[in-house]
Amino acid sequence: MSPLLFERASGNLPPTIFARLQTEKLLKSFRSTLRFRFDGGERVVNTVARDRGNSSSSSAAAAEGPEETVSGTTIWAHQTGVTALALERFDGRILVSGGADATIKLWDLEQCSNPSQPHTYRPVSAIPRAENTLPGADTGLGRGHRFGITHLSFYPFDSAAFLSSSFDQTLKLWSTQTARVSGSFNLGAKVYTHAVSPIASHLLIACGTQHPAVRLVDLRSSAAVQSLISPGQVGSGSGATLAVAWSPVHEHVLASGSVDGAVRIWDVRRSGGLVRLLDQEDCLGILDPGRTGHLGRGIRASAKAHTGPVNGLAWTDDSAYIISAGHDKRVRVWNAATGANTLANFGPTIRNSQLGRLTMFVSPPTLTGSKKDLLFFPNENEILVMDMHEGSIVTRLRGMGPSIAAVAAQRGERTVRNRLTSIVWRGAGGGGSSSGAVMGGTNAPGGVYSGHMDGQIRTWIPQLEGLDEEDEDTGDATQATSGTRAKKRKALDDAYRSLMGKQITFT
Repeated sequence: MSPLLFERASGNLPPTIFARLQTEKLLKSFRSTLRFRFDGGERVVNTVARDRGNSSSSSAAAAEGPEETVSGTTIWAHQTGVTALALERFDGRILVSGGADATIKLWDLEQCSNPSQPHTYRPVSAIPRAENTLPGADTGLGRGHRFGITHLSFYPFDSAAFLSSSFDQTLKLWSTQTARVSGSFNLGAKVYTHAVSPIASHLLIACGTQHPAVRLVDLRSSAAVQSLISPGQVGSGSGATLAVAWSPVHEHVLASGSVDGAVRIWDVRRSGGLVRLLDQEDCLGILDPGRTGHLGRGIRASAKAHTGPVNGLAWTDDSAYIISAGHDKRVRVWNAATGANTLANFGPTIRNSQLGRLTMFVSPPTLTGSKKDLLFFPNENEILVMDMHEGSIVTRLRGMGPSIAAVAAQRGERTVRNRLTSIVWRGAGGGGSSSGAVMGGTNAPGGVYSGHMDGQIRTWIPQLEGLDEEDEDTGDATQATSGTRAKKRKALDDAYRSLMGKQITFT
């Protein structure tokens, strides 16, 4: 950094360019930290996570043993597994987590005043699972979900409210301050995902369910006001809608991904709704309905974005690109204006098999240079940080714990395959956008939080210069390090003196 500091001080390097160079470096330096733990208050003594046939995972689990155990008792954020995470975008302070047991917990990330010291987070409030009721019965206000949480998101204009969806076929609106439900919507089908436009004033919540149609719920009228469905979609085996995402620039434009491998672009103002089908065979953007002057022309009915179910969708902050992920183990980047497949190749390392929403995000454009966007992708048991345009892997974030973990069940305990279920970005503003080249909140240089089926929430933070393992050691560890250095210095001294003290004759 010293040459950059000199260039900035001499006026040769503008402050904005200096900040961008530093944030680019930080984005590529994320590492797991074991000093932050999330304790949901659930206790079972002598429960040990198990690993089957994965030596690398075993070593990772052994390394994380001290992090996840206190006095012989294992701690979890959610003992049955973490299935969803959401972080409010204003201060990046309130983290909401959902579990497979239908519970929801709220965490204050500002509890830790010194991010260089170990800290155990505890929920500031928790929403328990609702009691079992008869099918079709009204669960009532004030009650939680009955089945596992599938997706969480904050209201985009105010962190005082957040939304949750569940396998119990409901979408709920909650008060962040009181942890009480403000509205409940029964959609009559399992809700896999939902999305709120970050810029729109129409307050429509797009929901992906077991039904092929995308359901739009209006928060103003408290009703499902519209269903988006393309001609021939019902009855054609298109299946459930697993991913939905609103454009961050155009308030009426919505993208959806379904089990049939199609990614559809909708305009919710139109009666038909469908604007485009993304086609993996179109790399030029020539199948553009806007150029023909007719909505139906230029759309190939058999167009597919993936050869398997599409469960991941994301827009870049400037709405220039759409990223999609499917069960065909492919990640594709699309030009949002033309619908062209950019042919970015992410290689054979992609793993994606979960039947549900896959969360991925792109680094804010103000943190990187042009065409240097980074894609953070949950690759089941690791986080891949990849160049979005070239497809190359920048870094792999590993250390997810055991591959097989013991979690709580209704009748004691069961073992599950541990995988990454959700990731969230904590930058300037916490959410998916940034107001400047700034990485983090008030008490951290930025971070990524990940939820896992073993019940843990793990933290990944960038490494600042000068903070290495030796700097983080204190007390006895520091003394041991000094002693080791003194011994090495004495050994070198002795070797030097023994050589210099003897007369060497060459013949």
